[in-house]
Amino acid sequence: MSTLTLPWRFFGTLSLTGKIGLLVTLFWILMALFGTALAPHSLDGIGEGDLFGGFSTTFWFGTDYLGRDIFSRILYGARYSIGLALGAALLASTIGTLLALLAAVAGRWLEEILGRLNDALLVLPGKILALMIVAVFGSSLPMLIITAVFTYWPGAYRIAYAMASNLRSMDYVRASRLRGESRLYVALHDILPNMLHPMLADFGLRFVYIVLLLSGLSFLGLGVQPPYADWGTLVRENLQGLFDGSPAVLMPALAIASLTIGANLFIDSLQAMRPMQAAKEAL
Repeated sequence: MSTLTLPWRFFGTLSLTGKIGLLVTLFWILMALFGTALAPHSLDGIGEGDLFGGFSTTFWFGTDYLGRDIFSRILYGARYSIGLALGAALLASTIGTLLALLAAVAGRWLEEILGRLNDALLVLPGKILALMIVAVFGSSLPMLIITAVFTYWPGAYRIAYAMASNLRSMDYVRASRLRGESRLYVALHDILPNMLHPMLADFGLRFVYIVLLLSGLSFLGLGVQPPYADWGTLVRENLQGLFDGSPAVLMPALAIASLTIGANLFIDSLQAMRPMQAAKEAL
């Protein structure tokens, strides 16, 4: 079987909405990787066009409050809106999953400590917690990633621990323990593989939440700072053009909406595939 066959077969198993969501998500990920090379104008091309200019053949998405090309700035901003969110979601899901595995196979005292710490963090609303962290430590790019990770790893831990605590009572896990296998072996060989599919779906949700969190922080002026700019920053700095229906406000907002909707459609399709696969295996 060729290396292209498996991805194509996976794509074929998705529903129509799942295929659309996957294509939209992959498009924006590719733009985050290669968008700067495709941008037709420079990031800071001040005065290249009219202030809050409309759609044109030269400026596809119009121009902003300084006459800069919005299409190019969206492509440049994708690196931060998507790159920061992907990195933070990966760290949050990894930390939450590993701590959940540790709590599931370790002694009772460590399980209680991690559980109480997780409960304490979950009590605080995520956005309020993020605002507190940014207000105290600033909003540099590394700090934004740390803020998002600290805000969302408790949710990943809660879901992973719920699955791990159920799996550790399964017969095959008990058999491994009776054979004298180490706790590390039980966690990584017996429990983790059966958690991967749900945790990948949860990772997708974390990614969407973090995109919205970072965009919201940038809209408030607490996120990505100049000379960098993400999509939330583009909406905030061009907000005065909203009443004129300027594309400078609408297009970055549509970019955020298309990414989050596309990712949600893909995740929903993945979650719908699990009952279908279980039914086929039962037959």
